[in-house]
Amino acid sequence: MSERNKDEKQKELDCQEQENAQIRETGEAVLDQNRLDHRIELLTVIGEVEGHETAPSQSKTTKYEHVLPKLAMIEDDKEVEGLLILLNTVGGDVEAGLAIAEMIASLSIPTVSLVLGGGHSIGIPMAVSADYSFAVASATMVIHPVRSSGMFIGVAQTYRNMEKIQDRITGFIAAHSRASRERLEELMLDTSQLVKDVGTLLEGEEAVKEGLIDEVGGIREALMKLHQMIETNREKSGEKL
Repeated sequence: MSERNKDEKQKELDCQEQENAQIRETGEAVLDQNRLDHRIELLTVIGEVEGHETAPSQSKTTKYEHVLPKLAMIEDDKEVEGLLILLNTVGGDVEAGLAIAEMIASLSIPTVSLVLGGGHSIGIPMAVSADYSFAVASATMVIHPVRSSGMFIGVAQTYRNMEKIQDRITGFIAAHSRASRERLEELMLDTSQLVKDVGTLLEGEEAVKEGLIDEVGGIREALMKLHQMIETNREKSGEKL
């Protein structure tokens, strides 16, 4: 093997190792081996969405201080044509989850989300923040009122503050899905479904019927839709030129 071939092979191995390390550390990857030559960024939201406080060490977490800079880099990178978000989350910090959802919703490139396993609580705004959303048939999504941990002051102001937080969440979901604010509040306050909690558990088909998710499907359907959206985007860009 020539020295040139050896160098190319070593560069390829180094690149693969960097990609593997990125997947291990942050669950992110670049999908650019498709026949359409589209460069797609993959973002995963796994476990608990970690906010200002560190989650217990045994918990799998998605750290918002990793995700927000990554989304900014995606928006700034002219080579990236689409974003695929995979979600399997129990929810987590409200402020962090809403921050991620707002960033995804404001991206200029096509975005598609896919709920696998669970997209609970604050995971719902992240799921609906994409331009188009999918959920596998076996996925579940739990809608419930805002919870608070730590010191709780039993005064009317505390309740009003939690109401405002809940309004921000329902407002965002209603603005980025086909579900109405009124229906979301009904689902949040349902007392007949969850044994030790208030709220509603929706499976994939039910989430589509309620208007939270656009379509039932898996990774094939999600990537197919994203490729279609990228092609449409390319055509529009060509028309402008």
